[in-house]
Amino acid sequence: MARTRTATSCSSPSAISVAAPRTSSTRSEGAWPAYLGLPLEEIRRRAAEAVAALASCAACPRNCRADRLHGKTAACRSGRWARVASAFPHFGEEDCLRGRRGSGTIFFSWCNLRCVFCQNFDVSQQGVGAEVRPEGLAAIMLELQALGCHNINLVTPEHVVPQVLEALPLAIEGGLGLPLVYNTGAYDGLESLRALDGIVDIYMPDVKVWDPALALRYLRARDYPEVARAAFREMHRQVGDLVLGADGLARRGLLVRHLVMPGGIAGTGEIVRFLAGLSPDTYVNFMDQYHPAGRVSPERFPEINRRVSDAELDATLDAARAAGLHRFDPRRGLARLAAR
Repeated sequence: MARTRTATSCSSPSAISVAAPRTSSTRSEGAWPAYLGLPLEEIRRRAAEAVAALASCAACPRNCRADRLHGKTAACRSGRWARVASAFPHFGEEDCLRGRRGSGTIFFSWCNLRCVFCQNFDVSQQGVGAEVRPEGLAAIMLELQALGCHNINLVTPEHVVPQVLEALPLAIEGGLGLPLVYNTGAYDGLESLRALDGIVDIYMPDVKVWDPALALRYLRARDYPEVARAAFREMHRQVGDLVLGADGLARRGLLVRHLVMPGGIAGTGEIVRFLAGLSPDTYVNFMDQYHPAGRVSPERFPEINRRVSDAELDATLDAARAAGLHRFDPRRGLARLAAR
């Protein structure tokens, strides 16, 4: 995904035009976005617990126990504050997210995975970006809302859930009223996901590979398949299948991404059967944009040093339909097959 604007610390939220502050008395059950149905005090309580736990961090499945609260780092290379690479209205996302005015995308720097084929390698593995305090992150959210975005799209948030929770009450007090999209590589800690229950409207996990040995080779995380399956179940428990509004925009639910890989190394057949078992109404975007990137080269990972063929995309769709899935994103991935 292209990144067209570098984020700053946004330390001057007063420069952003926002609505009058809200108080907890305006909240009601069944509110949308979901977080408006929770008292601010509850969000602050969850944030305080999550931030305190950074002292022995287990925010993600790495369970590094690093003292991030005092600036120590480990697998995700992130300390006390979130680091943001860029933030802008994104028009390359799924139609149900981008709409007419774009998805308000915030790219967090660093990652708890080590995908050798990452297409945003400078952000995920080199940490391009700037640290932001809670006030700065809240200001970024409000700025995206002021630009007319349809949602706040948190990209690679697995390791910064405490920081997102910490910023959210400030953004709500400033007038935030957009649904949150949790855009993840699916290597998520269950406790972090449970802290987001009733806060996130749309979960968008990108399921990568099924086989533990290949997860170790390509992601440096042998337990990725097991962790991802548990994360998918928790996400679906919270928000259910994807629901679209009359305007075609996503309102709530699970939207799954799957990057089709050369040679079927992702284990797509097993993945789609799992997704169909979760729900036959699972909404899936099969993405076709894989290309050799990151650490991939003819010498190091020759088996994935090529693009995906039309035949491989055909096989992906056949497998998904055979598994019982029927809701496919029309804009990406398989759209190139439909155009033939």
